Amino acid sequence: MTIQQMRERRNGLAIEARKLLDESKDKPWTAENQTRYDALTGEITDIDSRVEREQKLLDLAAEEHAQHREPKNKRETDDMLSDIKIFDCWMRRGEKGLSAEQAHKLYNTMSTTTGSEGGYTVPSLVASELINSLKDFGGMRGVAQLLTTAQGNPLSYPSSDGTAEVGELLAENTAAAALDPSFGTVGLNVYKYSSKVIAVPIELLQDSSVDIEAFVRQRIIERIGRITNQHFTTGTGTGQPRGVVTGAASGKVGTTGQTLTVIYDDLVDLLESVNEAYQLGGECKFMFNQTVRGLLRKLKDTAGRPIWTPGYEAGITAGAPDLLLGKSVVINNDMAVPAANAKSIIYGDFKKYIIRDAMSVSLMRFDDSAYASKGQVGFLAFIRSGGNLMDSAAVKYYAHSAT
Repeated sequence: MTIQQMRERRNGLAIEARKLLDESKDKPWTAENQTRYDALTGEITDIDSRVEREQKLLDLAAEEHAQHREPKNKRETDDMLSDIKIFDCWMRRGEKGLSAEQAHKLYNTMSTTTGSEGGYTVPSLVASELINSLKDFGGMRGVAQLLTTAQGNPLSYPSSDGTAEVGELLAENTAAAALDPSFGTVGLNVYKYSSKVIAVPIELLQDSSVDIEAFVRQRIIERIGRITNQHFTTGTGTGQPRGVVTGAASGKVGTTGQTLTVIYDDLVDLLESVNEAYQLGGECKFMFNQTVRGLLRKLKDTAGRPIWTPGYEAGITAGAPDLLLGKSVVINNDMAVPAANAKSIIYGDFKKYIIRDAMSVSLMRFDDSAYASKGQVGFLAFIRSGGNLMDSAAVKYYAHSAT
């Protein structure tokens, strides 16, 4: 069975499970209903695992092919003085491999303070695509509000919680009272992230059919994507971004004995702990990791009905996401696993979390003896990025009990 066939099968099962839940809303949830639901979701889980395994193999094969295919980079032109062409030449051959015209433009338009050490600013088109591709890692970039600045100067962002502000009823000819909104500021500074050195075999650099920029960019995305998502999730805020979990307020703490478990009432209390004013915006979601998802898929409400509704795909614009208590879910494996005092689930409006990127992306090239002796050239990327939760009332967490 192909991946497409497996996905089509999964969609059919998810639609059937959703229909089963919808049809039983006003009826008792029977043992037959539960048996059928368990069979459907069990097969969905099995297909998900098979698709993931197959996709990994396809990704590896595609990556190997990309390293040896004919170049199809639409950004690259025949103009040897284009930013992309110059950058490609620099990555392959270093400064000594550039023509006088290319070197002049490189120094004038792409050099940084580390130019004498072999470091240069990545062209803006490449940098923007690199930043956009980071959305594929972790979950936070997919739901947070993204802010791009040309520089990385310290930035204080205004914040305000207006949920406690109430208007008034006025009698005729009575002056209105004053109530100025309460504003605060939240730091939104950026921090320097490194990809660590990426060693590329000289053979790849010498092969003109290999898209070196894409090859190195993918490694940068993978490495920086993982560390930044970790900090956007649980960062301390000291010397690194303040993560959404760190900035969130307490919504529900499990009762004694719930160090590894979650119950239906906990999720209801967590959902209701977020003010309705935030929920009316339609941006509120649950966030947790795959381990917690496995627990929540088995939970039932007080009538014995499952509270997890499997999602399905149906073309480009149709379909439905996975739902928990009727709310969308986000899988973020940098969230904590169930443990004593662990904050394993958060719920709220993630658009109140802002991720800031300073668009200057620097790349350094190393071809000294340490790499040459191994037949390699090293690349090292630096990116400046940060994040913070602007309103702690907008996102609440569930914490397991201490004992």
